[in-house]
Amino acid sequence: MKLLTEPRGREDEIIDLFTATFTASEGMEEGALIGSLVLSLLRDTAETDRFVFTAEEDGRIIGGILFSRLTYEQDDRTVFILAPVAVATDQQGKGIGQRLLTHGLAELRGAGVDIAMTYGDPSFYAKVGFRPISEADAPAPLPLSRPEGWLGQSLTDRTMAPLKGPSRCFEALNDPLFW
Repeated sequence: MKLLTEPRGREDEIIDLFTATFTASEGMEEGALIGSLVLSLLRDTAETDRFVFTAEEDGRIIGGILFSRLTYEQDDRTVFILAPVAVATDQQGKGIGQRLLTHGLAELRGAGVDIAMTYGDPSFYAKVGFRPISEADAPAPLPLSRPEGWLGQSLTDRTMAPLKGPSRCFEALNDPLFW
């Protein structure tokens, strides 16, 4: 398996992976919603405001994770949010997601990103260093339907101090359906 950091020329394959994976687990409507989110992230978000990591085996993309910039108005630290994550249905349970996350977080560290955030299953994301965080310490862009899923981690040698000010995410993620 190869871990890749350049999505150029494979955008449609990446979108198809996310659409198919979420359709299989959550239904057609969710698959279309996540596919649209990934399309917007890949096509409408500046490359400086996103990171895309994929796993490839035998020329086929079998997993993907996307990070996009999360801006805090009164804080100069660089923050990226992980969303979404997908591993092809026939490849799940093999540790591909964890390998992608470990690789992606290391790449973000190397790029000087201070903090990574995500919104999801605390037990899954704890395996790669994410910890629950309160909205008082890191305001979410929109109200959270499951506050226990708001997670963060410092990518520096410093403890994660509270983030200051309201936050803003990229346009397609700025939808209450995702929060």
